[in-house]
Amino acid sequence: MSEKKNNQVSRRQFLNYTLTGVGGFMGAAMIAPMVGMAVDPLLKADSSGDFIYVMDVDEITEEPQRKSFSIEQQDGWYESEAERTAWIFRDENGDILALSPICTHLGCVVDWETGNQDNEFFCPCHNGRYDSKGVNIPGTPPTEPLHAYEYRVEDGRLYLGRANPRGGA
Repeated sequence: MSEKKNNQVSRRQFLNYTLTGVGGFMGAAMIAPMVGMAVDPLLKADSSGDFIYVMDVDEITEEPQRKSFSIEQQDGWYESEAERTAWIFRDENGDILALSPICTHLGCVVDWETGNQDNEFFCPCHNGRYDSKGVNIPGTPPTEPLHAYEYRVEDGRLYLGRANPRGGA
């Protein structure tokens, strides 16, 4: 005698399979957007190479000029416009310098001071001093020079990029 195999699914197994499938589908539906949010910024193009027009090159003098400009910034998924400032001037060789006004000691804003013993950048927060090229003066709180903006000149116009640390002192 041959016995027939009983291939029927019991009610309990059916409910178990159904609940497992629905639970897995719901779990995947909840996790998929989280994975997308975590991966999306990695897939976006890096805008660090963007340069912003600031001024015409023939307006640049040997006296530092404070120039403000706006950049588009993205913080996660929030886009905003941020205001940046640069001290722009020519050194004694005629080379362009564009320095960040943010003190490298504690992040205060430096000013260009004239008429003292020397022309220098001065941070009022803790009496930080930088020489006329933005190099920190030994014996004052800043431990490194002011950061310098990347720049390029095209068709007589000055474009600034990101401010980077530089050697010195």
